[in-house]
Amino acid sequence: MQGRTIRTLGMILGLVGFLTFVGGCKKKVAAPPPAQPPAPAAPPTVTLNASPSSINAGDMVTLAWSSTNATDLDIEPGVGKVAPEGHTPVQPSESTTYTITATGPGGSANASARVTVTPPAVVTPTKPQPGLSELFDQNVKDAFFDFNKSDIRPDARDALTKTAEFLRSYPQIRVTVEGHCDERGSTEYNLGLGERRAQAAKNYLISLGITADRMNTVSWGKERPFCGEHTEECWQANRRAHFVMAK
Repeated sequence: MQGRTIRTLGMILGLVGFLTFVGGCKKKVAAPPPAQPPAPAAPPTVTLNASPSSINAGDMVTLAWSSTNATDLDIEPGVGKVAPEGHTPVQPSESTTYTITATGPGGSANASARVTVTPPAVVTPTKPQPGLSELFDQNVKDAFFDFNKSDIRPDARDALTKTAEFLRSYPQIRVTVEGHCDERGSTEYNLGLGERRAQAAKNYLISLGITADRMNTVSWGKERPFCGEHTEECWQANRRAHFVMAK
């Protein structure tokens, strides 16, 4: 009985040893490497060009662009969202800097293009030159007389001197010198007085170098008054030698 027990124990020990030997002969499996973090997204790049970069007001410009690693692109001012690559016409009214912004998983990038606009030349309107009739009215001055007189008084000399200067500058002009009177006195008397006034003005212009063949005289007496009121102020306005450009 004791011998059988010993044999059984030996068989058990031998089996354990065999199993230990077999287990020790198995190949060990290496542990898996740790997981690597994903590579960072590449940053976007973008370019923008304007052709031409200098224009006159009203001309067109072409903006052209290209990008990489971008999912959203925007051009300002005035263009807005665009494709990753392309071109578009613009017509700036003044000098403008266009900027494109490219955005992607890796961040954002910008590019700019400057367009210089030359404004239109400012044309100053030319003031129309006055015609000969207008110049005549501006520069030829009447001569005024005292009551019942045909003498050239000092203010009349000044007026006739300016008239002579103008007539010397425009030798093609001929004039009619009209003699006028106020309402007092008879028609016949005033016709004579008007003629003397017209002739006195003509003679003074001749003394200043205006030839007689450029002037003729006529008397209207009191028939064509410049003022119709019965006052001294009006009567003075009517006592004159008046100049009319002959046609």
